[in-house]
Amino acid sequence: MYTTNPCALVIEIYTDRVMKKKQIEESVAYLINKGFENPEIGIVLGTGLGKLVDQIEDPIEAHYNHIPFFPLATVEFHTGKLVYGTIEGKKVVVMQGRFHLYEGYDFLDITYPIRVMHTLGITKLFVSNAAGAINLDYKKGDMMLIEDHINLQGGSPLAFKNVAEFGERFADMSEPYDVPMRQKIEEIASKNGISLKKGVYASVVGPQLETKSEYRMLKILGADAVGMSTVPEVIVANHLGLPIVAVSVLTDECDPDNLKPVDIAEIIAIAGRTEPKMVKLFRELIKQL
Repeated sequence: MYTTNPCALVIEIYTDRVMKKKQIEESVAYLINKGFENPEIGIVLGTGLGKLVDQIEDPIEAHYNHIPFFPLATVEFHTGKLVYGTIEGKKVVVMQGRFHLYEGYDFLDITYPIRVMHTLGITKLFVSNAAGAINLDYKKGDMMLIEDHINLQGGSPLAFKNVAEFGERFADMSEPYDVPMRQKIEEIASKNGISLKKGVYASVVGPQLETKSEYRMLKILGADAVGMSTVPEVIVANHLGLPIVAVSVLTDECDPDNLKPVDIAEIIAIAGRTEPKMVKLFRELIKQL
């Protein structure tokens, strides 16, 4: 339909999307045929945080380009495969590489793997990401347990025509991150001498980094960290009734008064150095569930 309002046209095109259960079922059937049977926990690994897969016993891999209807990871430091197996006696399915708006995907593409993992049978979701520290009390190499988020990505993964077939259209987001799992992971961090900050994560589109003024704005809004992922997956997980725990590895300090050019190689290196602590937290949490 023609409209003179370009914003209305964008909304009309976007909400014209539908999610097809048959496609999800075909993706799941392929994975079950590969041996992905009854996983209990789904895990999404962020930038530079792929080593958790080394902890998986008897791993089975499925590359995204082989799974029917799956998007393809286009970021060079995202591997692009699902890995199934056992950690601490629990069956897990791990996304080694996620999808982003800045790759040209829409919200339905980005969150499609969450719906597939849910249909496979997961009952808990762990999420990690690399983020920039807006809170200047937080430093490079710190980890932050996400308590809440601010969606600045300009849309919703629930804004499609047949969303009610998958759950309540007006999904409640009063407590998007599971309180009992947050409490457990804080206890694990304390017992193991791991520093774990807490805060609010702001999700932006990217891929460009923020300006000084944008960092100031994010601080005013109440963000402690900023990144380009996670929130769409969390919204869909809440829509599906999946309890979530999410941890950010803080890889740069976003001080607008002392801002320096970002070195992506340094970000990856910092994520890699911090990753063993995140792996420890996730392993211990899996053990306790």
